[in-house]
Amino acid sequence: MANENGINRSNDKLLKYGTLITLVVQSTMLVLMLRYSRSTTGDSQPYIISTAVVLAEFLKITICSFLVYRGECSYSLSAFITLIRHEFIDRWYDFLKMAVPGGLYVVQNNLLFIALSYLDAATYQVTYQLKILTTALFSITMLGKKLEWNKWVSLMVLMIGVALVQLPVEDDSEIQVDNNSISTTQSQAILTSIGSKFVGLTAVIAACFSSGFAGVYFEKILKGTHQSVWLRNIQLGIFGVIFGLSTVILVDRQSIINDGFFRGYRPLVWLVVVNQAASGLIVAAVIKYADNILKGFATSISIISSSLLSYVLLGDFSPTLLFLVGSCFVICATFLYGHEFQSKSNKSSAV
Repeated sequence: MANENGINRSNDKLLKYGTLITLVVQSTMLVLMLRYSRSTTGDSQPYIISTAVVLAEFLKITICSFLVYRGECSYSLSAFITLIRHEFIDRWYDFLKMAVPGGLYVVQNNLLFIALSYLDAATYQVTYQLKILTTALFSITMLGKKLEWNKWVSLMVLMIGVALVQLPVEDDSEIQVDNNSISTTQSQAILTSIGSKFVGLTAVIAACFSSGFAGVYFEKILKGTHQSVWLRNIQLGIFGVIFGLSTVILVDRQSIINDGFFRGYRPLVWLVVVNQAASGLIVAAVIKYADNILKGFATSISIISSSLLSYVLLGDFSPTLLFLVGSCFVICATFLYGHEFQSKSNKSSAV
């Protein structure tokens, strides 16, 4: 009996840290690969963002369907068909509730692709942590949650950190030239750079709001329901495909008619699609097997590793003192938000 308990604890620890390591590797590689795939196209035209989002949703549906087929239906096709009919047709009203988060996640994924087309991986990773703030605000307004003091402090630290990262830093080598001697071409290049960063930051902030609202809405739906996370992800994916194809038709129809659905697809782009599809499933596994503190630790490692690899491999990022200080603030805020402090009453009762 003792041996069995020891084996179970070892397996739980293996699952916990295994999913965390997977999350760190996946989130780091997704940001770097997505950034590289958008900044370099080789001899071909850039791929169409909306098509990549749709393919990722298709792949997510496929993976989750297999997990439901294996886990809840024990490899029984008839049981799987019965379950799908019951959850998607008989309970159609409950199924339609997933349209809101499904559509918002499509918007969020499109925005993240856009953001990494204009921002370096390090700036993106740090700024995207604002989703902690938006999720907290929507949790208060939609779920009536009350935040402890450490969470309020962490949100303020988070905002300060992100603000420090975004502060412009003048490069002495560029300011030595007199303003009157700057050519029209240089002025246009500077304005283009500022405009590109503004577009990227706007996309990240909008994605944070979309992520926060969709996550809290999804949490509200999950409360009191018996459906598994994998089944809910199938429902999310179906609406993701519907809204994603609508974006393809309404926004990118002409480009697809001219160049094809798979314009600019390279092996790297397919890896981005697979990684994007796996991201939500890995986060779900982390929530199941780990806790908020370890998830915050994984996020912090991902920020650091993304910044270092962006500097070393992509060469599109030069760390500044403000960026380093701001990143430390964001990492500390992530830890502080996920930490659960024991109240005095709990301490006294424990004694």
